[in-house]
Amino acid sequence: MKAGIINFYKPSGMTSQTAVNIVKRLTGAKKAGHCGTLDPLACGVLPIMLDNAVKASEYLTDHDKTYIAGIKLGETTDSGDITGNVISAYEGELPSFEEFALTAKSFIGEQMQVPPMYSALKRDGKKLVDLARQGITVEREARRITVYSITPFQKENRFFMTVSCSRGTYIRTLCEDIGTALGCGATMSFLERAVVGTFCKEDSFTEEDIKNGTYSVTPVENVFPFPELTLPEFYDRLFSNGQAIHIKKLGLNAQTGEQFKIFGKEGFYAIGEITEKDGEKALKSKKIFFPNLI
Repeated sequence: MKAGIINFYKPSGMTSQTAVNIVKRLTGAKKAGHCGTLDPLACGVLPIMLDNAVKASEYLTDHDKTYIAGIKLGETTDSGDITGNVISAYEGELPSFEEFALTAKSFIGEQMQVPPMYSALKRDGKKLVDLARQGITVEREARRITVYSITPFQKENRFFMTVSCSRGTYIRTLCEDIGTALGCGATMSFLERAVVGTFCKEDSFTEEDIKNGTYSVTPVENVFPFPELTLPEFYDRLFSNGQAIHIKKLGLNAQTGEQFKIFGKEGFYAIGEITEKDGEKALKSKKIFFPNLI
């Protein structure tokens, strides 16, 4: 099993950790992990990293995402979605689709958002969702997020929206905020993650696909938006042993902080970064993915 990333389509009702365990077992990977929890209610794209690719998690979590969300107007719940207990019900006439669409689009742009209690964020080592289930509510700091676009649509008299947003955006909170702005309250009724960075649902694989062997593994280097750099054997040996290489010796014209996908004679094995000391720029190892290829 070659290390890499499987674009897994998680069905509704399955936890993200269960999805990881299933993929790990079916592929025979020694290690596996996901990059961005999907609630059991939600379905959609869940990139699962296998073996040495788990080291790429910090890069994958920074990706922008696209969701398809259902919103139920006139009702609020303690969890922010329809799986929770109803805490308020609006008795007046509900807003029209046109009113919903106009209000939803007003949330496009940079804004501050308070994470929900029903989330995987941790406080003193405990997940907020676990505290919420115990009836405990704690203060959460608002975080800066960006909603790039919202496209409302209607299906069988139900309201939906396609949302493209930055990392850290909570769609259940967005639904609640839209309901508050409309004056009737709202809760999330459906959630599908359609895109995570370069991974999209059209190219994803189900549990059945993996069982049947009809899937592919994305090489870990494909997720990095950095230029490739193949080092000559002499400098490759120095670099892999932790030594910084002056960029002049490599014929590089690069800026401090710039990162590269490092290739040796056996292929990709590391990420390198340009550092600067005493006015001299050098390429230094940032993360080794495949030490066995050095």
